[in-house]
Amino acid sequence: MKGLTTAQGDDVRKALHTAERRTGLRFGVFLGDPVGGRRHFAERLHAALGEEADDAVVVFVDPRGRALEIVTGENARRRLSDSACRLTAMSMATAFSVGDLIGGLLYGIGALAEQATARR
Repeated sequence: MKGLTTAQGDDVRKALHTAERRTGLRFGVFLGDPVGGRRHFAERLHAALGEEADDAVVVFVDPRGRALEIVTGENARRRLSDSACRLTAMSMATAFSVGDLIGGLLYGIGALAEQATARR
């Protein structure tokens, strides 16, 4: 993953795998610059998942632009409310603001999985 050490990338992949096992949803993280508007870019990343998009959660982080978007598919949205995503994004942004990119990502993935599991 761009911008992470090998160990950090491994930690994020493990968190994604754990979240997927726990919830039955597909989780993805993209770090980097958006092409076009950030929300539109995040939605395009999500749509690129094709048939899996309904059950997917995509977290897009633009560290240079200090931007964060969480996009949920139709089925995932039933288990992850907009307010739960907003609160998670705020906590992630707080970690990012003090330079803790990996901590914010790991927290966010775990929190989203927890919320999705609680509403299962």
